Amino acid sequence: MSPQPGSPGQPAVFRFTQPIVGMIWAQTNQGVIGADGGMPWHLPEDLAHFKRITGGHPVVMGRKTWDSFPAKYRPLPGRTNIVVTRQPGWGSTPEAGGAVVLDSLDQALVEAQLSPGGDEVWVLGGGQIFAQAMDDCNVAVVTVINTDVPGDTQAPVLGPEWMFRGATPKEGWHTSANGTEYRFTLWARGETEFEAPE
Repeated sequence: MSPQPGSPGQPAVFRFTQPIVGMIWAQTNQGVIGADGGMPWHLPEDLAHFKRITGGHPVVMGRKTWDSFPAKYRPLPGRTNIVVTRQPGWGSTPEAGGAVVLDSLDQALVEAQLSPGGDEVWVLGGGQIFAQAMDDCNVAVVTVINTDVPGDTQAPVLGPEWMFRGATPKEGWHTSANGTEYRFTLWARGETEFEAPE
């Protein structure tokens, strides 16, 4: 991202030039991504995959998503953690420790691209943040879990402009040590090039 000259007396306007603004989530076959503020499954292999994808890059999330992480894992290590909330004063509370707190997604995306590893920015949710970020994102990394557990939060709906770029495994499922079946899928918009680590 580079600053462009503004009008006389006006600040420079930042233009996004970095290639990857991605969304990452895990969902069931029916599109459930959460229940009661958490994930209704335990899949260590997906947590390791999440770390491989987002490690070293800034992550952007809403306050409820931040709150859903156990306190001992906040902030997510090795990543600038940016939390978007309109709750006045929340950024000065102990619960916000370790987070960069901003009140708009636009501010968050600019901050992310100025942060270490900002050539890739990862949006973690929740539902409202995904909806707001959809037009700014060009990659979606989605873990599909072969389960029918109920939940109260649904995955974003990717429109026809999103192209399926592949899955691991290409056919069938991985099987977790706890017996859960899952696969990693990659979606992209336009000509975006991104190769997700397996």
